[in-house]
Amino acid sequence: MDPRRSAQDLLRCQLCDTPVPPLYCGICHIHLCKACVGDHLLDESTEHRVVPFDKRGLTTKCQKHSTKVCELYCEECDTSICATCVSSEHKGHQFTEILKYFKNKKEAIQKDLEELKISINPKYQEIVSDISVQKADLSNNSQKLTSAINKHGEDMHREVDIIIKSLKSNIDQIDSKQLAVLNKQEDEIKRTISEIVQCTTDLEKLLNSSDINLVTAYKSRNTEFRKLPPKLKVSLPSFTPQKINKEQLYEQFGSLSSFSMNIEAHDNTMDAPGADTSASYKPLIDEPQIVKAIHTDYGKQIQLRRVSCLGDEHVWTSGSDSIMRLYNLQGELMKSVKTKSGTLPRDIAVTESGYLVYTDYEDRFINMVKNTEIQTLIKLQGWKPWNICCTSSNDSLLSCTVMIKKQKLCVTLAQKRNKLLNSMIRDNHSIHLVTSNT
Repeated sequence: MDPRRSAQDLLRCQLCDTPVPPLYCGICHIHLCKACVGDHLLDESTEHRVVPFDKRGLTTKCQKHSTKVCELYCEECDTSICATCVSSEHKGHQFTEILKYFKNKKEAIQKDLEELKISINPKYQEIVSDISVQKADLSNNSQKLTSAINKHGEDMHREVDIIIKSLKSNIDQIDSKQLAVLNKQEDEIKRTISEIVQCTTDLEKLLNSSDINLVTAYKSRNTEFRKLPPKLKVSLPSFTPQKINKEQLYEQFGSLSSFSMNIEAHDNTMDAPGADTSASYKPLIDEPQIVKAIHTDYGKQIQLRRVSCLGDEHVWTSGSDSIMRLYNLQGELMKSVKTKSGTLPRDIAVTESGYLVYTDYEDRFINMVKNTEIQTLIKLQGWKPWNICCTSSNDSLLSCTVMIKKQKLCVTLAQKRNKLLNSMIRDNHSIHLVTSNT
């Protein structure tokens, strides 16, 4: 029958069909009227537990002994058990009467309910309300950032358009000047051609003429016409576009500051650092992964010592000789450069602009390689350079050593565009942070 179109019957005794039975057997899970309880209890094939209908859930069968009723609760195993279980698999455990455990559990549930309603849920509501505020702030800030980026982009587009317009104007001026010269020469040559055509016509008439005076008066102009006009060769201008360096373009355009999210728990704050979306920074991984194995010419004779990446497709290498080698990802040697001193480079690095820099320990030089030309960036006095690394803003960190009173000191220099910012000196006992004025 369709319950939406028919009336539902009353709950009835499952033995005699009497409506609204007041009793319930928790073992057999059947509804009983008072008249049928006696007959039901006479069935000795299983144990019975008849209770009032409103307490029907307080009786449960033992999971191990299906004919027994659970009267106890094993606190060690966290399960309901019957009397048989007490003397078998739960022997020696701590027990509680199941009704008492039920009452205690109810009280605990009541406390949890009150805590959820009065304390926990309001706190969560407060937190989610704060999240809504932060989401609104995030949306407003994103709109402001987007507007600022769009405006800056329009400014850069405007500057690029001005450059394009200027170059086009230069092209028009060059065309105008060269075209004027070409037109002038073309007019002069056409005028000479007209004279040659006229002279040819006159000579043909003279050949057919019998007039001795006209023939004898003829003066040749061929000598004049033999002097050909100079041949103009126009030097056509060309356009040499510069390679677009995306990294420099990102740096020049601007960048977003890093974001951070603070996770607060019990007065303890843990910072979760964010990524700079404008740069190619990636989160660290727990385990290193081999992306590419590059086979080089290094081996037992010349050992590989230093590697520095040039973009995503090439790597600079140095070893136990004076040659620095550039390989592609297929292991093909693309370029090799010998150090200026002829000694092995102590360390190598690649600048943000893509130039190779290396430290020359013996000559105390920090050199830069542009194409195949070696330029000296820094010459140290007294100090000897060891390791070097380059930052995304073309600054550098350099470690050096010096012998003072038979004691070897190490210093780390922080340099920004050839200006020493600060340094950190360490000896055998301590570390000292000094500035450029020290």
